[in-house]
Amino acid sequence: MSAEIPAPASTTAGNATLTIEGKSYELPIIVGTENEKAIDIRKLRDTTGVITFDDGYANTGSCQSAITFIDGEEGILRYRGYPIEEVAQSADFVETAYLIIYGELPTRAQRSDFSKRLMDRSYVHMNMLHHFEPFPSNASPMAVLSAMMNTLGCYYPKMASNNRQQDMEFFDESATILISKVRTLAAMAYRILHGRPFISPKPDLPYCENFLHMMFSEPYKDYVASPEVSRALNLMLLLHADHEQNCSTSTVRMVASGGANLFASVSAGISALWGPLHGGANAAVIDMLESIRREGDDGRRFLEDAKQGKKLLMGFGHRVYKNYDPRAKIFKEATTKVLEQLKINDPVLNIAKHLEEAALSEPYFIDRKLYPNVDFYSGILLRAIGLPTDMFTVMFAIGRMPGWIANWKEIAQNKKTKIHRPRQIYTGPTLRHYVPIDQRG
Repeated sequence: MSAEIPAPASTTAGNATLTIEGKSYELPIIVGTENEKAIDIRKLRDTTGVITFDDGYANTGSCQSAITFIDGEEGILRYRGYPIEEVAQSADFVETAYLIIYGELPTRAQRSDFSKRLMDRSYVHMNMLHHFEPFPSNASPMAVLSAMMNTLGCYYPKMASNNRQQDMEFFDESATILISKVRTLAAMAYRILHGRPFISPKPDLPYCENFLHMMFSEPYKDYVASPEVSRALNLMLLLHADHEQNCSTSTVRMVASGGANLFASVSAGISALWGPLHGGANAAVIDMLESIRREGDDGRRFLEDAKQGKKLLMGFGHRVYKNYDPRAKIFKEATTKVLEQLKINDPVLNIAKHLEEAALSEPYFIDRKLYPNVDFYSGILLRAIGLPTDMFTVMFAIGRMPGWIANWKEIAQNKKTKIHRPRQIYTGPTLRHYVPIDQRG
C-alpha cells in the first residue's frame, strides 16, 4: 500500500540573471505542474559566496511536494489535484486521509480495509495511562498530546527506529496507528485532566463519532452525536488535513530531514501547532468574543476600535489567501446547521454573527479582504458542541495528522533529501578576544 504513483516532476523554463558586484550569474527557473515559478538558488552560495535573506520564508520554496496546491490570490485549495469543494462535498475525513497519504482516492475495498485498521488500532496500551499521572490538572492538552505521541513510538520500536529503511517498511502500520490513536490520546488527555474516567473506543462507531463518544460519554450514559454534529466535525478535520508548507508541516519536514522517525516528527509538529499564531487561532477567536461580551458590547463598538487599530480582529483574513478562504465558505454552512440543530442561545455566538455580518457587508472589510476564515467558524463550532477552548488546537492536530504523515513520507522516500540547515545573517559583535576574569575589574 505504501507505494506511491510518481508525481509529475518540475520542469525548467530558462534562466534568471543575478548581478553581484558587477558579475552576472545565471540561475535556472523551475516550473511546477500548476505553472508556479521559482528561481533555483541551490548552488547560489557555492557559486557566488552570498545567500538570500527571507525573514519568515515568505518567498522561499523549501521543497517540491505533490500533496497540496494553494493559489491564495484565486482562493484555490486542492488535495492531490482534487478541489477542496469536491472533496468536502462527497468525502469524509477517513477517505481524505487516505487520499492525502497515498495520492489516490481509495477503492471500496481499500476504504473498508483502511477504516478497519483504524478501528483495530484505536486502543492504547494500558501502561500509557500511567504516563498521564505526572501531569498537573492545569496542563495544556497540547503539551500532553505532544508528549504522548512521542511516547507512543516507544511502544512500537520497530516502527520508530530512526532507521529510514526500516521505518518505511512499517510506514502503513505507523500511519494508521497515528491517525487512529491521536484521537484516543486526545480524548484521554481531556478526560484525565478534567478528573473524569477514560471511556474506551467502540468498534461499531465511525471515526468522528467514536472520538465524540470517548470525549463525552459517561459510564452510565453514552453520548450519541447528531448527524449534523458528526458531519461538521468530519468537515472540520477534512478541511484541516493539509495546507502546504505551514509552520507545523515545515517543522515535521525539518525534523524528518535529520532522519527522525514518524512518531518523533509529528510530535514536533504538534508542538509547532501549539503556537497562538498558528494552531491557536480558533481559540483566540473565542477569547476575542468572550472579551467583547464581558465589556457589554454586541460587537459594534469592537469593530470600530478594530478599524482604528485599537483592537485586534481574530479569525478574519489569512496570510495565504488574498481572496475568501475556500474552507471558510464550506464550513460556514455546516456550522450554521449545527447551531440551528442544537438550538443554542449563546451570547458569544450571537456576537460572532454580528461580526460576520459586518465583515461580509461593510466596505472597510471587503476592500481589505478581511473575510471570516476557517478559524472563525471552527472556533464557533467547537464551542457549540461543548469543547473547552484548550482543546481547540488539539482538534486541529487530529485533522492535520494525515498531512504531516504525507509530508514525512515525501522526505523519507526521497533518497536525495538533505538535512534542512538554513543559513543566517550574523548581526552580533565582531571578533573579540577573551579576557581572564581577574583582569576584568
